[in-house]
Amino acid sequence: MPGAVPYGQPRRSTNGLAVGSLVSGIVCCLPPLGLVLGLIALPQIRKKDQAGKGLAIAGIVLSAVSCLLLVVGLVTGGIGSAWDGFKEGVDEASRSKSPASLRTGQCFLDDDKLEDFATEVEVVDCDLAHDGEATGRFKITGFDKWPGDDALDEVAEKRCDTINTAYALDTWAVPTDVWTYYYLPSSQTWRGGDRTVICAYATEGDPYKGSVRSDTTTLNADQTSFLRAVNPIETTVYAEPEDDPDEDFAANKAWAGEMLKAVDAAREGLKGRHWPAAANGPVAELGTTLDAASKKWRKLAEAADAEAYWADYEDAWDLLPEDLGADVRTALDLTDTPPVEEETSA
Repeated sequence: MPGAVPYGQPRRSTNGLAVGSLVSGIVCCLPPLGLVLGLIALPQIRKKDQAGKGLAIAGIVLSAVSCLLLVVGLVTGGIGSAWDGFKEGVDEASRSKSPASLRTGQCFLDDDKLEDFATEVEVVDCDLAHDGEATGRFKITGFDKWPGDDALDEVAEKRCDTINTAYALDTWAVPTDVWTYYYLPSSQTWRGGDRTVICAYATEGDPYKGSVRSDTTTLNADQTSFLRAVNPIETTVYAEPEDDPDEDFAANKAWAGEMLKAVDAAREGLKGRHWPAAANGPVAELGTTLDAASKKWRKLAEAADAEAYWADYEDAWDLLPEDLGADVRTALDLTDTPPVEEETSA
């Protein structure tokens, strides 16, 4: 009966080293290992009358070919190039992320240039050129079903403005073409349970270098106290109504009241702290200026009509320091030059 084993005689075992030689030769990871295993396996097979001679020979041949290719690759540089390409691919894959996976403080490149529904960003070192910097995240609440893009935009704009304000207290260090940006859930990801909004500072123009982060993780106590005192003035200035007092007196009067609150809060913040010796003089000078400005802004906030409002409007602006304490910034080692907007050609 062909192929049958005689009664009482054990079936021949296959030499394990022969198997290992063949596997090593096929895989090509360690070609010398397959060659060595094959050469050791052949005498063992003869001595122990084992099966696997063909496996060992095949392993030796494949390993020899692999060794030859390895030598050629090393001589020509092909192996190094392939390995460099492999490492580059792995590195790029590790940096490519969904926007939803961005963590606070990570800088990134966005090849889609901040399209509404970007699917991939590349995390890079903040010292390198980048399109944006993640500043924080929050979860959308209060909606049982998909609310639509407009509703999400409204929520995200307010929340991300607050997050960004706390992230970059030194607003003068933020380039003029870098603005608040955010990544929203899409209607598709919403159905899958995604409620996360990623806030960022980003630009639609040329990539920029350097982190814009200036919060309690990067600033000292004096720097933080000063910026928290004066920043609300800057923020409120930008909120001046578009319509003038003749068109909407109530809105302008209410805004003047907010300006008064911001100025008075800054005065108290500056007076309520022991500043470094180098900053004492500039802080006192700024405080005196704000004291005078407060009186004029109070008149605007209490104006009886638009005519009375206009009567003190120019003086109120003139008394408000345009640089909000550049000398104090210098003394505290903060950015002491406001960002300059790039001129656009006509």
